Amino acid sequence: MRLDRGQIEVVDDAMADILRRKTPAERIAIGFKLWAAARDMLFSHLRDSRPEWSEQQLLREIARRLSHGIV
Repeated sequence: MRLDRGQIEVVDDAMADILRRKTPAERIAIGFKLWAAARDMLFSHLRDSRPEWSEQQLLREIARRLSHGIV
């Protein structure tokens, strides 16, 4: 495996083989769990770093960040 400056991660060949064997529904479920984990970690981080924000403000910022600014 070769890492380039712009390359963030490389999937190991064994892991790629495992993922290829998953059904589309299983791959979507994995993706959703990863997204939910990112959302939960971001919520915790923002809540700790911005204690003055309401829950609505936190949720708005999470939506903005996870949508790359579209929301």
